[in-house]
Amino acid sequence: MSAYINTLKDLEAATYGYAGAQGNALLKSSGVVGGFGTPHDAASNPFSASAAGLGDLYNVLYGQKVWSMLNQEVNALSMLAKRPYTSSGWRVLKSRPIGGSGSAFGIGSTDPGTDTADLSGIRPDRIGGVAENATLGGDSSFRALSPEYTKLYVSPKTVAHLFEFSELGMELAAIDDGVGDIRAIVREDMGKHHAEVQQKMLLMPLEQYDAGFGDIERNYTSLMKIVSSAAEIAAMYNDNLLDTSKEDSGTPAVVDDVVRLFGTSRTVNITGSHGSNEAAVGVASFLDAEVDFGAGYASGNARVLTLSLLNDMIRRIRQNGGNPKVILTGYDTVQAIADLLQSQERFMDRKEIVPTHNGVRGVKGQEVGFRVATYYDIPIIPTKDMPSTGANTTNELSDILLLDTDHLWLSVMKPTQYFEDGITSGNPFGVGKLGNQGMYRTMGETGCSFFKAQGKITNIKSA
Repeated sequence: MSAYINTLKDLEAATYGYAGAQGNALLKSSGVVGGFGTPHDAASNPFSASAAGLGDLYNVLYGQKVWSMLNQEVNALSMLAKRPYTSSGWRVLKSRPIGGSGSAFGIGSTDPGTDTADLSGIRPDRIGGVAENATLGGDSSFRALSPEYTKLYVSPKTVAHLFEFSELGMELAAIDDGVGDIRAIVREDMGKHHAEVQQKMLLMPLEQYDAGFGDIERNYTSLMKIVSSAAEIAAMYNDNLLDTSKEDSGTPAVVDDVVRLFGTSRTVNITGSHGSNEAAVGVASFLDAEVDFGAGYASGNARVLTLSLLNDMIRRIRQNGGNPKVILTGYDTVQAIADLLQSQERFMDRKEIVPTHNGVRGVKGQEVGFRVATYYDIPIIPTKDMPSTGANTTNELSDILLLDTDHLWLSVMKPTQYFEDGITSGNPFGVGKLGNQGMYRTMGETGCSFFKAQGKITNIKSA
């Protein structure tokens, strides 16, 4: 029971306690915060002048530990391989000298006798067998050939988050609240936020590139955009997932932000005129990943997730020459896969993995990393931020990305750095106020050197 309060000294003792005293029992029992809990300048709290969201860090009513109420996992960012940014682009092979750009060597009926001939389906008798003592370049079947190359460009993106806190708030919190170093607490939580935002960029739905946001290209290029295809974009256009791309007047077209990728563009042609037999058709190219969206994104086209869909995508990627290292999807889809396996009296294996600068790697026998389910020995990484692409079915599931991280990476020009300045550092003039500012900054961009090694399954639902 609190003693009678006759003096300011009695109030201080009841509120804050002396060494070995009862602490702030008075305030806790009365359920009010007053006295020294009111800032000296009569503001609502010492933080309100700079960052109102930090106000609840200063309050004698609450305990010392700050508990997170948020899931701030960053699995998409963690599993992506990190490479130093060494150049502004890279070269890729688009097509064979003969036989086309498909996964398998193309055999057709094309006569290679002219320089303008399409060699994607060359005649089977003209693929390399030549006549005895053949003249160099003299026979149509023995002419100079050349693979086809192109260049992809990448521009580093700057991701930065600024925060601030007052000198007075920091000092009072250390004295009154017992929470300790507020700067350290906020710095840690802002660091988590900085990483979480980068994950959000990496999983930005393709539809958001169509929403008219002028600054979206300042973010990292999303995996949902990289692991796409002209056919998928055309289906999204036709079924109104890219609503703003259908112009009210003029020539209909898909907006540039949707099709533009690393200095080039996927090609989606629009036939007909606006409102009259308008339809989009995707043109296949080396920029296309393997995407399974079913018959389209119209209402009712969503498919029930089956193991066959997964198996087919793994097969297609491997036929293309890729090797999936990671399956990235939402928690709901992981559960659906587990239910499918259990119904067949099969069970997911589990693997110990650890994120490294080279992406996710297995670490069997080591007590590090974390355990995840696997499918055909491919780690399944769940993430809360995986979007669901489809026609808004009630039981829709998160999309599934099957990624070959040997050909997919985050180029890092400047790794994450923390900067701080202000009155605590002896330089209030640097921030222009009697307080402090901190900032996290990362510079980099995603990259891909083999699109057909990446896969995506969308437009799925649970049974």
